[in-house]
Amino acid sequence: MTPSIDAGRPLVDQAVLDRLREELEEDEGYCRVFVGNFIDYLPHRIGRLRLALTSGDLDGSVDAVLSLKTSSQMVGAQRLASLAMALEGEIRTGGPDADAAVVLPRLAASFLRRISQCSRQTMSRLQDQCSPGASL
Repeated sequence: MTPSIDAGRPLVDQAVLDRLREELEEDEGYCRVFVGNFIDYLPHRIGRLRLALTSGDLDGSVDAVLSLKTSSQMVGAQRLASLAMALEGEIRTGGPDADAAVVLPRLAASFLRRISQCSRQTMSRLQDQCSPGASL
């Protein structure tokens, strides 16, 4: 994967957060709780992905990367969702005949550092946007 896959994507798309607020008929508290739950659970999602990839667990890897991608998209974490989407594509490209015990740890080496770094940046940005006085 080239570094340009996630370049140009915002860490957090404010339009997605605005749409979420509208859909929840902003009850501002609920939207903040929703985003807060994403932030709180993100390290667990990354940990599940790391474990599945490094242990060569194909089903677990697919499940973990889909969870990361979907939850990221729901809160507007575009760059993180883009990285998860690229990783998902690589996992699926390996095909059922590929040796998951070899392919998945290689993908871990290629993707996990960037995903972890992006997740930290995303959490920080979302925390800033959800802090008291910030407009969500």
